[in-house]
Amino acid sequence: MLVKLEGLDFFSHHGYYEQEREIGNKYTVDVEVELADPVELDDGDLAATVNYEIIYSLVENIMKVPTKLLETLSMSINQKIASRFPKIYSVKTTVSKHNPPIKGVCHKASVTLKLDNRS
Repeated sequence: MLVKLEGLDFFSHHGYYEQEREIGNKYTVDVEVELADPVELDDGDLAATVNYEIIYSLVENIMKVPTKLLETLSMSINQKIASRFPKIYSVKTTVSKHNPPIKGVCHKASVTLKLDNRS
């Protein structure tokens, strides 16, 4: 079973260069969480899945902390979600920076990392 949150938009102060962190930029985060398929799912049993409100809150809190690398953001999000929901098989996060500071046209730069909890 996959649970996805797509297009989580934030205005944050990340970037390798100090000026990027001062000015801020728009970022988009996509999260995909993989869980075991439920044998049976009661319509009111939120414990059988993951609460995407909590996932959003975890991502939001991480996006508030200025960070230099997109890789660090993605890794932090994955680790936080995995520690909050130990029943998940994996979590994959894509963090995108809109209009990155490069010499040319680029709508966004993205990093995708996957954390697999299966042993």
